[in-house]
Amino acid sequence: MSALFDGFIPNLLDFLAYFGVAAGMTILFIFVYWQTTQHNEIALIKNNSIPAASAFAGAVIGFALPLSSVMLHALSLLDLVLWGVVAMVVQIIAYFLVRMLMPRVSQRIEDGEIAAGIWLGAVSLVAGILNAASMTV
Repeated sequence: MSALFDGFIPNLLDFLAYFGVAAGMTILFIFVYWQTTQHNEIALIKNNSIPAASAFAGAVIGFALPLSSVMLHALSLLDLVLWGVVAMVVQIIAYFLVRMLMPRVSQRIEDGEIAAGIWLGAVSLVAGILNAASMTV
């Protein structure tokens, strides 16, 4: 029975380290993204804004997808952090690309236009999927 648990504690510590770093990076991403966009997602979501929730969910999932891919292939915690920063940058670029195509996207989300929130969320998801597939460290 002891042999069964010999590898458990070291594996559990690795799990906690990677999960903790990934959770911390996700919180950091949420803060950075929230500060980057022209609209206040948190306040809008608190007021039951479907467009803001759709856009924000797409961005967070779009960040988490490549981060989870990196966790599967990372050689170290530093590797996870570096590629996590790349995933953040890709999501910020996706937001600005949407703003180039739809300059008033933030205003439209604030105005409750569902299509604008879905469009931004979808672009964020696509960016995350492509980003995750590209991260095969």
